[in-house]
Amino acid sequence: MLTTFDILAVATAHADSEGPLGEITRTFHITWPLLISQCVSFLIVAFLLKKFAFGPVQAMLEERRARIASGEEKLKVIERQLAESVQTTAAAIAKANDEAVRMVEEAKAGAATFSEQKAQEAISSAQNILAKAEAAAKADRDRLIAELKSEFGRMVALTTSQVTGKVLTDEDQKRINEDALAKVEG
Repeated sequence: MLTTFDILAVATAHADSEGPLGEITRTFHITWPLLISQCVSFLIVAFLLKKFAFGPVQAMLEERRARIASGEEKLKVIERQLAESVQTTAAAIAKANDEAVRMVEEAKAGAATFSEQKAQEAISSAQNILAKAEAAAKADRDRLIAELKSEFGRMVALTTSQVTGKVLTDEDQKRINEDALAKVEG
């Protein structure tokens, strides 16, 4: 294995030679020990930067990339859940609307049935009231007719007794009443 000192020795030997390498070395004023030490310094600095600067930065960038990827995955999950939630909510609203419409229709049907039932009850009640009123009117009319007949008979009997000047018996009064009523009604 070549050591740094071997390389320096070979390079110094070529720098002093008359070949193309020596000419290049002289043209560009290359000092091989300085060039090699600068290369070693560069490698050390590159290693230190890689170890203590670029490594942590790359690790941080990788961590951020992983967090961003995780965040995007979570965002997709949230968007999917939101879409499902929107669908679920829309379905629930549609179901509630259907239920409300059904309840309103049932209420309307119930109200119509109730209204029809109450109307029938009112009609029946009105018919009963009319029948009772007609019966009461007929009873009043019959009572008044009976009272009029009785009063008419009493007046006819009174007039007859005053005209004839005799006292009438109950049988005479009844017969006179029946004759007078038959003439009035006939």
